[in-house]
Amino acid sequence: MCHMSSCALFSYIAIAWLKMVPLQTIRSRVQLVKISALSLIFCASVVSGNISLRYLPVSFNQAIGATTPFFTAVFAYLMTLKKEAWLTYITLIPVVAGVVIASGGEPSFNLFGFIMCVGATAARALKTVVQGILLSSEGEKLNSMNLLLYMAPIAVVLLLPATIYMEENVVGVTIALARQDFRLVWLLIFNSSLAYFVNLTNFLVTKHTSALTLQVLGNAKGAVAVVVSILIFRNPVSVTGMAGYTLTVIGVVLYGEVKKRSSK
Repeated sequence: MCHMSSCALFSYIAIAWLKMVPLQTIRSRVQLVKISALSLIFCASVVSGNISLRYLPVSFNQAIGATTPFFTAVFAYLMTLKKEAWLTYITLIPVVAGVVIASGGEPSFNLFGFIMCVGATAARALKTVVQGILLSSEGEKLNSMNLLLYMAPIAVVLLLPATIYMEENVVGVTIALARQDFRLVWLLIFNSSLAYFVNLTNFLVTKHTSALTLQVLGNAKGAVAVVVSILIFRNPVSVTGMAGYTLTVIGVVLYGEVKKRSSK
């Protein structure tokens, strides 16, 4: 909710005050429904992802997240009938297979956490496809800043009741922690500000490349997160699990090569 609040604020400042891009109005009720759906899908992906982190280590969470290109390819075909080259689909096989192998060798496997993480991954893929439609559709095209301007406040409204329900006395706890160490306030502000730039660049990459490419690029971050999380949290990792992670990364690299060649 903090992230979406900062996105709403910074988008308004960039458009209304700094005039970085012209303000675009919502043209139809259908367009508003699509933006609301995008906000709902985004909230579902974030909440499910956060819940999964309570039950799964970050390394395994990121490995599951690497299957997002698979879900993106499926949703892109179902919603836009967009087909990729057959070689592109083949490179997604090791991405998915790596997660299956990693799941079998994960010492900290939890079924509920796994279901939540897969749900978050699928929702993230669906969000990418929907935002791609809103950013490129001729009849309803919005630029990246305007899409974020309209999406963020809706997400705040959706997340507010979830925050109150799922996090008991969240405001009081935050104030108490801030009194113990005021750096928490600056960390929250910095973290929320970064969220704006993350979401904005996310939309820009989708607009100028494709939904599937965005998700595969995100897996490079995932590979780094796996290694860093193991070093920081010292969660146990089996040889089978590491083999699965490695296979997933290989699939990501192969996909990047195929996309690079197909774009020439």
